[in-house]
Order: sequence, then structure tokens, then C-alpha cells
Amino acid sequence: QVQLAESGGGLVQIGGSLRLSCGTASSYTMGWFRQAPGKDREFVAAISQSGITAYADSVKGRFTISRDKAKNTGDLQMNSLKPEDTGVYYCAGSARYITIVRRATDFDYWGQGTQVTVSS
Repeated sequence: QVQLAESGGGLVQIGGSLRLSCGTASSYTMGWFRQAPGKDREFVAAISQSGITAYADSVKGRFTISRDKAKNTGDLQMNSLKPEDTGVYYCAGSARYITIVRRATDFDYWGQGTQVTVSS
């Protein structure tokens, strides 16, 4: 069983930045999801095995997903944070897809989640 571990969450003011990191395996398509209180888990960003990226419209232009295959890590750089970005962020890995996927069911391995809170 592959275990993913996120780090880097915390409390930040509106307009601030945070960088989330995840330990993963280079063979996976990797993704980030988030879940706000009372809401469903939603797609944030994904990066394929070859480095192609995709983003939710709500974060496009503000968030950047990247990966380091040599270190088996992936990052989510979050800039210009808004209160609506608040939630628990989950790193995910897919053992079935090497291309971009966006559904939570396309991912097989999940981290425990890290809290991101954006306040004024």
C-alpha cells in the first residue's frame, strides 16, 4: 500500500502564499483535491507522468502544480489565496492513469490531508 504524506498547510492571510508538498511515486499521475466544511471533495490540480498539468478554473493562474521525479515529490504552490481556498487539501496518486485525470475515483492513493486556512 502506497502512503502519501502532505506537508505545508497552515494559516495565511488573504493574498498570501503557501506551498504544499507531497511524497509520491514518479510513475503516478498526481493530483491535489480539497474539501471545505460541508462540501464535497473537489479537484484542484493534476500533473501527468509526462508533466502535463491541469487546474480547476477557480485556481487557474494562482496555483501551480509541479513534481520532482528524482525526489519522488510533488508540490502545489498557492498564491493570491482567498477565503474560499480554505479547506483540507489532499494529495493523491493514480496507479491506473499516466495522463490527466480529474475525478477522485481515478486516484488510488491518498494522503491524510493538510489544513489550509485563509483569513482576513
